[in-house]
Amino acid sequence: MNAKLLLLVIAFLVIPKQDLYSQFGFSHEIGIITGPVVFYSDFGQRNDNETNLGNTGFGVGLIHYMNFAYRADCNCYTRDKYFNDHFKVRSEIDYHKTNLEHIGEWVAPDQQGAAPDFLRSMKGTASVFEIGAQLEYFPFSIRDFAAGSYKIAPFISAGLHWVSYDPNVTYDDALGFESGYYNGKYDPLTAINNEGGNTWAFVTSVGVRYKLTPLSDLMLDSRWEYYFSNWVDGLNPDVVENKANEWIYWLNIGYIYYLE
Repeated sequence: MNAKLLLLVIAFLVIPKQDLYSQFGFSHEIGIITGPVVFYSDFGQRNDNETNLGNTGFGVGLIHYMNFAYRADCNCYTRDKYFNDHFKVRSEIDYHKTNLEHIGEWVAPDQQGAAPDFLRSMKGTASVFEIGAQLEYFPFSIRDFAAGSYKIAPFISAGLHWVSYDPNVTYDDALGFESGYYNGKYDPLTAINNEGGNTWAFVTSVGVRYKLTPLSDLMLDSRWEYYFSNWVDGLNPDVVENKANEWIYWLNIGYIYYLE
């Protein structure tokens, strides 16, 4: 099944009432995004490139846009208002998964003893499902971009996602917990929780669209998400390095199709 046909099938399932929605003065776009996810968590060493690159997963998403610059009901452009020509509402469903481990100087091969042995034994997996919306701002005219006046359209966006997370942390319970170095700070009763949960995430991104055809674009999106929970990775130790909740950086590429 080619990409255009797949997107049309998704549109049929997700937006079955096209004629109903079109009366409100906007048209629709649908697309697929995918790319690597860098997961910043309580695994690994803060501000360490090896940790960041090592704890990288992969994500996919389905996206939908409300385009206020063009009306599907009359097959015409809307009245020339600034909001219509510079903003779109983007809704999406995403899923990403990352395998996590402790990386950095404290678990290097030359580090021996109960503390580094325990950290090396700990592994984790963070599986995250998200659904939400963002408001995207295009500094250049959406109408002119759609008409082919230029090929590149940069944008910035911000929004909120509802998040369902499912972590899994494993470890060698014969190591580390009685160590004076940790003083019980990695006790599984207080620092580890493998039960899934729900939270919210603040989402912001910077990206660019490239016009492929009159009805399709490529998109490159550089996104940051901050979760309102410190249990998304299943690990929350009482250590000084644990200064923030989990967050991710997601670099994704997407294909967007304009529905007529």
